[in-house]
This record gives sequence, C-alpha cells and structure tokens, in this order.
Amino acid sequence: MITAVMPTYGRKDVVFERGEGCHLYAADGRRFLDFTSGIAVNALGHCHPYLVKALAEQGAKLWHTSNLFRIGNGERLAERLVANSFADTLFFCNSGAEAIEGGIKLIRKYQYVNGKPKRYKLICFSAAFHGRSLNALAATGNEKYLEGFGPANPGYKHAPLNNANVVRDMIDDEVAGILVEPIQGEGGIRSATPEFLRTLRAICDEFGLLLFFDEIHTGFGRTGKLWGYEWSGVKPDVAAIAKGMGSGFPVGAFMATEAAAKGMVPGTHGSTYGGNPLATGVANAVLDVILQPGFVDGVHERGLYLTRGLEALVAKHRHAFDEVRGRGFLQGLRCVVPSGEMVDRLMSLGMLVVGAGENVIRVFPPLIADKATLDEGLAILDKAAASFATKAA
Repeated sequence: MITAVMPTYGRKDVVFERGEGCHLYAADGRRFLDFTSGIAVNALGHCHPYLVKALAEQGAKLWHTSNLFRIGNGERLAERLVANSFADTLFFCNSGAEAIEGGIKLIRKYQYVNGKPKRYKLICFSAAFHGRSLNALAATGNEKYLEGFGPANPGYKHAPLNNANVVRDMIDDEVAGILVEPIQGEGGIRSATPEFLRTLRAICDEFGLLLFFDEIHTGFGRTGKLWGYEWSGVKPDVAAIAKGMGSGFPVGAFMATEAAAKGMVPGTHGSTYGGNPLATGVANAVLDVILQPGFVDGVHERGLYLTRGLEALVAKHRHAFDEVRGRGFLQGLRCVVPSGEMVDRLMSLGMLVVGAGENVIRVFPPLIADKATLDEGLAILDKAAASFATKAA
C-alpha cells in the first residue's frame, strides 16, 4: 500500500522535532550535528533568533496579497540584492528550479526581441544539477532523472566541465546562452575553474550569447564570498538564486542585467506566491545578518580552517578519503569507501551529511558554525574513518 506522503524520497528513519543553531534534535531524544544545512539551505542554522523574530512579526502583520499589488518587503529586498550583485533587476519565485526556468525564459526572450528567434538552445555541462522540473531536468541531462518522463525537452547541449574547446565547437545559430554552476553541488562538488569561466564570458561576448550562472548552491556567502562568481571575477548576465536566500523559508529569484532583461515586460512571466510579504520579510532578515561587516569574510576564514582539517583527515585516512573539494562551507570529501556507507556511519555517530556524485559526501555546515563546531564535526569524521580501518582489518 502506498504511503500518504508519495514515496519519491529515500528518507532516513528519523523525525526531527527541534533545531538549535548547528544541531538537530530527534523525537527520540538523539542530538545530531547538522552538516547538511538542509542541503545548503539553512545558512544561519536552525531557529536563528533574529529570523524567528522577523518571521513572527511579519506573520502577525501580512502573509500574502499576490503580485497584483506592490509589495514593500519585496521591493526593498530586490533593491538590496541589486546593490550587492552584478544585477539590475530580478524576479521573485519560490524555489531554485523555478529560478532556472525563469532564467531560461529570459534568455530565449532576449534573443527573440533582438531579432534572433531561432536562438533558443543552452549549452550546459555534464554532472550538472539544475532542478526537477522538465526544463531543469533537460538542462541537467542526467538520464537517471529523465527516465520515464518522455522525451527530454529540446534545446539543451552538454559539454564536459572545464573544456572550453568543446563549448566553442557546439556553438551554432540556435545557441542562445550558456548555463553553468560555479561549483557543482549534486555532481560531486566539482568546481569550474576561474580560467574556464573567464573563457565562457569571452565566448558569450563574441557570439552574442547570455551567460547564466546557477548560484542556487553557491550564493549567499556559502563559498566565502557573497556570490560564487566573485572568485573568478566574471559577471554573468543572468543568475538563479535560492537555498540560503531564506535560510529555510522557501524563496528564490532569477537576476539579470538590464540589457539581458530587455524582453521581460508585463505578461511575460508570473508567480502567485513569488516574493510575497512573508517570504521577502524573512529574506530581508537573512540579508541583515549576512551583509553585516565581516560576516562573509568570517565564512571564508573558517572555510580555510575547515579545508585544512579535511585535508588532514585525507592524509590520515587514505583508506577512507582521497580528496577534498570545494571552498568555504561548500566542501566535499571524495570517499574510497562507499559514500552511502560513510553517510550512515556518520549518522550513527551523531553527524548528518549528504552524498553527492562521484562517491562524495557533502560537508555543508551552517554559515554560523564557529571553529569549535567545525572541530566537533572533524572529530566525528575522524572517528567514522577510523572505524572503516578497523572493519577492513
């Protein structure tokens, strides 16, 4: 018999009833160090007092009106995001997949209004992940996720990451833009090199294409800069954002330059819930914290500390780990042992992580994690790795 909740997830057998900072507490009393951060969502940890206060205050005033009317919280949030990014304008939605969909529409409309309606295809990259809607799945290109849902939506080509020559060879008179994650999350914490991103920028400028960055994982300070693209010095024309934007409250957006958004006029896109007073009120509170002087720099500093700790674990436990990937608080350990077994072992020891492609476990602490919390996580990782050596012996 099917469960009341549709069984589309392979859920762990635990129910959490309370969260505080970097820890979660299960209904059966167990305490866990949370280095999943809701898959890079809970930027400020669980039940951050400032966010709880903002949510309660806004919830007592106004939740939703629809986009038939101006929304003050949304206008303020948009102005702040524009002031702190490459973008001139943005559209609010509810999730990362919606942000990807909106960005795809914007790129196609840009080419249309500029007299090139045949340009509709995007060049994407192997091992990418852009969401579960049909266009996002087609952009992702993973056969496992596409199986059973009919022919993949047309308009997407896939190149190897960090191979600009292949990208250049794929360009024809139907290509409209290039979609890339600065660091691939689901694909195994695989980084696009700064040189590669700079070359993509040059290619887009040469051929009249738009450069679209998927910043859903990498935005809002997670890499040690506010946006992942800042590490390369490359500015996109379009970006999708979500995850850490609401620190657990569902909210997302796609951002663009004024030139790229030329075709997005009344009637071209919409959302019933997107950017409502409650969501944007919480997101403004998240920005209040993240934009404080020194906050993102602190993530960078502690991210380097975490990297050194992870590298020491790799050197110590070659039987369990063989590589550290990523930066800031968006890092991964490529495992020698099956990553799923490592995830389960860590959970048994009171630490939560999530797997990724290429036999990687993701190490995503909340951005508020201090060095003592990172040490707690490193100690559990050490213990888990040591237990695999004992098993092998």
